[in-house]
Amino acid sequence: MNTTTINVPTGQDMRDLGQAVANAVHGGDVLLLSGPLGAGKTTFAQGFGRALGIEGPIVSPTFTIARELDGRFRDGTPAHLIHVDAYRLGGNAYAPGQDAADRLLDELESIGLDEELEDPGEHTVILMEWGEQMAAALAPERLDIHIARPLDLHADSGARQEDGELTGDGTRIVTLTPVGPSWEHRSWDSSLYTHNGLARPA
Repeated sequence: MNTTTINVPTGQDMRDLGQAVANAVHGGDVLLLSGPLGAGKTTFAQGFGRALGIEGPIVSPTFTIARELDGRFRDGTPAHLIHVDAYRLGGNAYAPGQDAADRLLDELESIGLDEELEDPGEHTVILMEWGEQMAAALAPERLDIHIARPLDLHADSGARQEDGELTGDGTRIVTLTPVGPSWEHRSWDSSLYTHNGLARPA
């Protein structure tokens, strides 16, 4: 599986993309989701959870760091989703000689996520928002998902409201980068491109 880049015009399209990606995952997978505030990370996670048949709401887990939700994979086997928001992990309170990776590992251990990330269970999938800071320390095999939000207001009038505030719509550019041999032979469902008109940038 090679790096894939896709235009995503609306919030609903972002949910559809999350659903299409979820259809390609299985137990033991780690997905690292990055992008600026308002890019659509939680919107992607909502579609991802929908594909796993998760009935509870998918919201940003910022205030709890991690939420655990149960559903089913596409083949009907049980799925345990751990949805992590790493935005507040890895603060500046380093011990003498401690580097950023060690700090992150300490914080993950304190909330019981270090072993889950290093070796997810056979039915567990980890979806981590703001996860790029973890890549050097954990998860050598993963799917990196980066959401960019260009704000060319002449070309994309849906990106802001009249008062200049960001809206839920406006084209995003999503890049999916597989890392590690476990992703080499995966293939995306054709709906990744065709559903609701999703398309690779020209």
